[in-house]
Amino acid sequence: MFILFLIANLFPVVHLSMAGKTVSPTFPKALLLIWQQGHWSLSVMAGLVGFWLPLFQLIFQFWALGLLARGRPLPGDFGFGLRVLGHLGHWSMTAVLFLGLLVAIVKFAGMGHLTMAPGMYAFFALTFLLTGLSRITAHRLWHWAEDRDLVPVATKQDLKENPAWTACSHCGFLQSSQNKNCDRCGATVHKRKPNSRARVAALVATACVFYIPANVLPVMELRSIVGNSAHTILGGVIELWQLGSWDLALIVFIASIVVPITKLLALMVLLLGRRWRGNGVQRQRNRIYDMVELIGQWSMLDVFVVVLMAALANFPGLSQIIPGPGALSFGIVVVLTMLAAISYDPRHGWDQDNDQENTVEPQHKPSRPASQATS
Repeated sequence: MFILFLIANLFPVVHLSMAGKTVSPTFPKALLLIWQQGHWSLSVMAGLVGFWLPLFQLIFQFWALGLLARGRPLPGDFGFGLRVLGHLGHWSMTAVLFLGLLVAIVKFAGMGHLTMAPGMYAFFALTFLLTGLSRITAHRLWHWAEDRDLVPVATKQDLKENPAWTACSHCGFLQSSQNKNCDRCGATVHKRKPNSRARVAALVATACVFYIPANVLPVMELRSIVGNSAHTILGGVIELWQLGSWDLALIVFIASIVVPITKLLALMVLLLGRRWRGNGVQRQRNRIYDMVELIGQWSMLDVFVVVLMAALANFPGLSQIIPGPGALSFGIVVVLTMLAAISYDPRHGWDQDNDQENTVEPQHKPSRPASQATS
């Protein structure tokens, strides 16, 4: 797996020849190029979610699996490692990067002689393998450790009957809510995420502010011998459609326009739907939240496309693509909406229903017999 990861990132993904010149870009070279162009923030953002965090996710997964396979007492930093792994799962975007590669290649397919390179095939295989490995979550590793009697077992209790107990959000271990740290993994224990609604509202409001320049300002600028032209997100979708790639145009339209708007509207609904009560309503609210978490990272597609196209069009004197200010603004929107989804606590809605049930008095009280009333 690590060898495949190195091949995908260190070997060229394609060879593109134009006017006697050839470029053979890799993803790290693309990051270095936009760094040299002065877009440091965009380079760091794309490098973290496309290279470093997926690499660290692989390292922590194999580290945890190796400890479990050994069957010996687990070290004290096992809980910390799984907490890190739980966070990495949200931000590893190899599948989105691979889709960005396909979109960038389609846009340049008719502009020169293009051939696939080993890095592209390695990315294809790596995407499927990492998608399978993504099922090995931190919670699943805790369950496997329980099955091997390597950690205390998280008992199943009715928290309604034991309100003084709470479950750790990282490992699921049930313990007294008075504990400041989890007895099993050492994480900070909260009955509910503190200040959840305020943080989500602030993140959503900030994302809405950045969403305007992300769509109005150009995400990239094309410089060629015939002149300069700027492209927005919607302009890129139209260009793919005109090239005949209606399927990729639809994918980019959904990932770059429909998904961000859907996330923002869904988070607003979750925040404003505080007065909606009932078990059925809460189930629908949980489904909305699951949908927001599922589609969260796919909006990063446009950022990857801009970075990769800058590397593919690097023909000094003939053509160059420079990332525009809209690309960074769009990336910030993606990060903010993902942070908002992580900060939201879907259990607050159920708490409101339980509080309402506890405060409602019976409408019909049984009357006492006359003999008891006069006694």
